[in-house]
Amino acid sequence: MYSENETFREGLDQLAGHYKEILTLLGEDPSREGLLKTPMRVAKAMQVLTRGYGMDAHKVLTDALFKEDYSQMVIVKDIDFFSLCEHHMLPFYGKVHVAYIPNGYITGLSKIARVVDIYSHRLQVQERMTLQIKECIQQTLKPLGVMVVVEAKHMCMQMRGVEKQNSITTTSDFCGAFNQAKTREEFMNLIHHHQ
Repeated sequence: MYSENETFREGLDQLAGHYKEILTLLGEDPSREGLLKTPMRVAKAMQVLTRGYGMDAHKVLTDALFKEDYSQMVIVKDIDFFSLCEHHMLPFYGKVHVAYIPNGYITGLSKIARVVDIYSHRLQVQERMTLQIKECIQQTLKPLGVMVVVEAKHMCMQMRGVEKQNSITTTSDFCGAFNQAKTREEFMNLIHHHQ
């Protein structure tokens, strides 16, 4: 999850202290051998899982902006992501599919995946994450249209509450040229082809 030379944000020790207290409140003994390093491990893990707060998704795109006359759909599909739901701080994970139609500018394809990474590494709800990815691409590249589809499994549904193991939640957001049903259908057909 993180490397030994990873730089952690301010507040790591306080975070570990709180996790030690949480272990006690849950009825555990944080001084027993198996749990001695757990508070710091969890604190480091949580900083890694929320590293998106310190990153600027717009800058990622503008740092790799190229003038290009290409005006057909650009699709980056099956971008794996992991996030934490803000309601229970349990993971939700799945795939993000992004399409945009350039309007004079393109960005590096890996940068689209980086945008997903930044927004998913925050406490999230799937609906807002979908919107944030779309808005970032729309505001930064100013394309003719953007569409984002997120397909995810939520551990809060699988482990607690209704305990439905195989349900997948799909969200989408779009603007511009994707307001036309034909363009949306083309994108959906392309992302679900060969699956």
